[in-house]
Order: sequence, then structure tokens, then C-alpha cells
Amino acid sequence: MLSKEKTVKKVLFYALALACNIFLNRLAAALGLPLFLDSVGTILAAAIGGYVPGVLIGYLTNIINLTADPANAYYAVINALFAVLAAFLSDRAVFEKLWKTLLCIPLFALVGGAFSSVLTYLMYGFGIGEGISAGFARRLLESGKLSVFYAQLVSDVSIDLADKAVTLILVFLIIRLIPKEFATSLRLTGWRQKPLPEREQKKSLHATTRAMSLRGKVSLLTFIIMFSVAFVTILISFLLYRSFAETQYMHTGQSVARLAAEVIDGDRVADYLEQGEAAEGYPETKAELERVKATSPNIEYLYVYQLREDGCHVIFDLDSENVKASEPRSVVPFDEDFKAYVPQLMSGERVNPIITEGAYGWLLTSFEPIFDSSGNYVGYAAADLDMRDVELSGISFVTKVSSLFVGFFILVLSLCIWFADYGLVYPISSMTTAARKFAFDDEGTTERSVERLQELGIHTGDEIENLYEALAKTIAEAVGYIGEVREKGEQIAHMQNGLIYVLADMVESRDKNTGDHVRKTAAYVRMLLNRMKESGEYADLLTDEYIEDVGNSAPLHDVGKIVVSDTILNKPARLTDEEFEIMKKHTTAGEQIIGSAMALVKDSSYLQEAKNLATYHHEKWDGSGYPYGISGEEIPLSARIMAIADVFDALVSRRSYKEPFTVEQAMDVIREGAGKHFDPKLVRIFTEAKDEAKRIAEEHARILAERDRLETT
Repeated sequence: MLSKEKTVKKVLFYALALACNIFLNRLAAALGLPLFLDSVGTILAAAIGGYVPGVLIGYLTNIINLTADPANAYYAVINALFAVLAAFLSDRAVFEKLWKTLLCIPLFALVGGAFSSVLTYLMYGFGIGEGISAGFARRLLESGKLSVFYAQLVSDVSIDLADKAVTLILVFLIIRLIPKEFATSLRLTGWRQKPLPEREQKKSLHATTRAMSLRGKVSLLTFIIMFSVAFVTILISFLLYRSFAETQYMHTGQSVARLAAEVIDGDRVADYLEQGEAAEGYPETKAELERVKATSPNIEYLYVYQLREDGCHVIFDLDSENVKASEPRSVVPFDEDFKAYVPQLMSGERVNPIITEGAYGWLLTSFEPIFDSSGNYVGYAAADLDMRDVELSGISFVTKVSSLFVGFFILVLSLCIWFADYGLVYPISSMTTAARKFAFDDEGTTERSVERLQELGIHTGDEIENLYEALAKTIAEAVGYIGEVREKGEQIAHMQNGLIYVLADMVESRDKNTGDHVRKTAAYVRMLLNRMKESGEYADLLTDEYIEDVGNSAPLHDVGKIVVSDTILNKPARLTDEEFEIMKKHTTAGEQIIGSAMALVKDSSYLQEAKNLATYHHEKWDGSGYPYGISGEEIPLSARIMAIADVFDALVSRRSYKEPFTVEQAMDVIREGAGKHFDPKLVRIFTEAKDEAKRIAEEHARILAERDRLETT
């Protein structure tokens, strides 16, 4: 399917998910159901598409629902949290089983109900808000068993339990109806390379690093930036709001105090103070003051005093919700917070509003002087506003702004992590994995490793793509160089082995009795090494490198014979004791020759084994051999192997002084030498390979016969 068609399908699906939220919410409201049903599409989109589409649809749902109720915008954060929770649970295959889905109902109800309860409680001045759960919350509050907060909490969680039960069951059924392959194609991805299998994706996102992962750094950086911006923005907004609210309160207080002062007839104040409620016009004036107080719900107290040396003489005082008014003509002592302003007030001066916190609460008091017709000061009209309303409205304001921001923050954070995953984490992790899996075992695996890297096809269009192209090019060139080096190395190895055989042939050609000895013994040695590896004997020593070194250096075991005279070397009869002593020196001579070569070539493991073979291949298991008379495992393993190969070849080969033994006869001799001449373990392995040893002997016999025939002709 074309990429454009996939995009259209995704857009249509997520548009339907958004429409599902709006339609079901409006339908529930139209039918009068005590359900929200505004998160079905959110949870569905998150379960199928991942974090980003889920959060985006959840956020957009509440923004669109502003048309029905502006307060919906403040609850966008809850829908965003539903999306995060749904995507998290979907990654763990929760929505694949009904019982798992049902177990998640309390979790969603707790997140939605508890969080919305706290928001409602804070936004509506620590009171019962409006909405589906408000009626139930008020009934719980009226029962007297729960406080406002817990009444709201219990109500919201209860409603949410029913809502999320219906929502999650609908989500489960829809997911079951969508073909799995189609649902997989709806997942929102942003691959800039060859898509990784799900297992590789999880491995990339949870890769072990020495410090914080790249994904973690992006998330942390985004969080710090968003939090810093939010903190500064909310703080500035709160301070501006608080300043504006206090200014409005002051203006309201001054306006009400001014209206109250205009109601009072200054020429009748003396009568009001003397006669109280019996004074002419008193009831009418008090009723007018009641109407003035009713003009603003923020007015806590409204009263008219005349200040004298002995205190505040009450002219009018109106009852408030919680405090009974003072009787007319009574005297109220000066409040400590007002004593500094008493001289100004007694002289009839205008005083700016005063904020105090005393016996009557945290109040903002506005004063307006009253004058008689002659312009003489006769009292003050005062209006008190409860400043706790400013604090509560400030908390409500901060809660609303914070809620809007947190919902937006979750959306931005999910987008940043999504971009980081597909633009940074997956490409870098893919390159790292390909580099770590790079193998130089042989030409085939090396080429496959290069292909694996090139198949990533990273095209992020930024520095990551540049890095990938440079890495792929560098590795491809390095592989080419390595191939050349390997080829040269193989050529050198072949040349080295050829030189070894040339040297061995030069030595052997002086001995007319040995025939093709060095090649046959080398073949027996390799056979025995391979059989030992199969059997598991001496497994700690038998590495591939060790087998190769011993096999390559085997032809040099008799290199010391170069110091032995031709007379002794080619004597057709048995050697005398003196001649045998001279012959025995070929072992130490070989040791010296190869030791000199080792001094010129550092770190040459094959020369070390060549030295062991040349020096010790005539040592015997029981210690009766030469040149040093060592025994058992003191004798290097390579020399113990060569001892069997050397003797076996001597037995089955024709010499000028003897006829060849049959393979069976030679094997009997080898068996008899177990524990005396030879390592018993090696004897067992060698004799079990009788057929292969026979094949090697016969093959070399044919080669030697053919060579003799050609030389004769």
C-alpha cells in the first residue's frame, strides 16, 4: 500500500475517534445519562496508535467541548492522562483480554474521578462544582457525614466507575472488531529508516547506558523547559490576577461605601445617635442601606459609625450571614489595626482602603466620610470585603491555568519523546547494534555485516543521517582493506607453510631412509588433534589457534637433523652407541635453531610449538626418553602427539634396513607403548582412528610410488 493511502487511513481513523468522543458525550447528555463517555475515542486511539494520537485526541476533545461548557477546557489534562495510561497498558497487551480490561476500570476511575474531584474542589472555591456529579455530591454533603472535599471525591469516583466501565468495554469490543493487521497499520510511527521489529524497538528504548539515556535526556530537558516556562507564566499571571482582584475589591468597597454615605442624611445623624431606630426616617434609611449592600455579593459588612474619643458610636450596622449587627447607639472599641488612622478619621479626612486581619476575619475596609449640610463631619460609612474571597479566587485561577498547561505539557512531552525516538534513539541504537554485531570471522560474515548496516537506510535528513552515511562508508572501506589484508595474510601464511616444508624437505632429503616422513607425520598429527577435539580430551588447550599452530609447525620436528652428518643419517645398519648419541643431538640442535628464529620473530605461537616438537618429540611418558628425560604431562602436549605420529610412521614406512609393518601391527606397538612411551589418553584416541590412519598411510604410499615412477621414467 502507498504511504499516502496509509496516511489517509490513519487520519480518518483518528478523526473518527475524535468524533466518537464528541458524539457519545453529547448523546449521554441528551439522554440524561449520568455518564461522560468523552474518552472512548481517546483510549481507543492511544491503545491502537500510541501516546501521541491518544493525547492529541484527548486534548482536542475538551477544547472542542468548550462550545458546550467552557469549563471542559480545564479537564483536558484528565483526558490526556487517560491516553497515557491507555498507551502504557496497551504496550502490555491489557486490551487483548476482557478480564484484563475489566481489572483496569478502577484504575481509570481513580485517575479520572480523584483528579477531577481535586480540580473541581479547587476551581470552585472549595465548594461543590457543577456537572454530572454535583447533585450526588450535594446529597452526600447534606447527609452531614462527609466534608465538601470528600463528598466531591466520592461522587466523582462513583460516577467515573460507571463511566469507565462502559467506556473500557466499548473500547475492548471495537479493538476486537478491527483486524489485527489493520490495527497495526494504524499505529502512528515516524520511521526515518528501515522499521525495527517490536523486540528491537523495546531493546532500543531500554538500552543500558553508563549514564542517562538519550531518551531520558530529551524528556528531562523538555520537562525542565516546560516546567520553567509554566512556573514563570503561572507566577506572573497569579501576581497580575491578584493585583487586579485587589484593585477590583478596593473599587467595589469604595463604590459601596460612597453609595452608603449618599443614602445618609448628615443633618439627621444626631437624631439617629440619640433616638436610634425610633428616629424619624431611620427604618427607611436602613432599608436603603440593605439595598446598597445587595448590589455586591462580595460585601461582608456594611455599617455607619461616628468616631469619638471613646470609640466607634454605631449609627447603622447591618446583619451579615454569620455575625449579628451591633445595636444603634452602642459603642464599639477601636480595632488595634485602625488606631493609627483614628486621628484622620475623626477629622473627616479621606483614607485609602485598609486591609486588616482581626477578630472579624481578613478584611478590606473602605471608608467614606459623611457631612451635614454645613459641611461638618458627622460620621463614616464603611464597607468590609472578605479578602479570603480573593485568595480562593486566586487558587481557583492558578488551578485553571495549571490544568490547562499540564494538559498541553503532556501533549508537548509526548510529541518530543516521539520525535526523539524516531529521529534520534532508533537510528543511533540501530547503528550501535549493527556495529556491535559486526563480525570479521570470514569474508561471508563480514559482507553480511556490511549489508546489515547498509540495510538500515537511515534518512533523517540531519546530522544523524550524515553520521550514518559516514559510518557506512568508513566501515565498507575498512572491510575492503581488511579483505585485502586477509588475502595478503593468507598468502603470507601459505608462503610460510611452503617455506617450512621447503626447509623440512631440505633436511629430509639428506636422509635417504625417511621418504615422505614430514608430510605423513604432519597428517597424523592433524588427524589426532581433530580427534582429540571431538573427544573433549585436553579441551582447555585445544583451541582452534593451537591446533593450527601445531599442525603448521609439525614438519619442523626433525629440523635439528641438519647438524647430523650424512654418514650417520644414511647408515643402512644399526647405529653404534656413539653414533646414536650424535643422532640424539638433533633434538637440542632443533631447539637452538628454532630458538634463534624466535628471537627474530616476536609473539610467534607457531614457532613456540615448533620448538616444543623439535626438542621433546623423543621424550617418553615414563621419563626414559631424551634429551632431558622429562615425563608425563611435563612433556608438552604437541610433543606427545608427535611422538605417536613419528613412531607410527616409522613403523608403517619402508626403510633400507626394514620392511614396513601393517597398520594393525603398528597399532599393536602403539598400544603396548601406552603409559611407557606414549600418553595413554592419546594412544586410545589414536588407535580408535585406525581406519583414518590407514587411509593416510595408503594415500602417501601411492604419492611416493607415483613420484618414484616419474623419477624413474
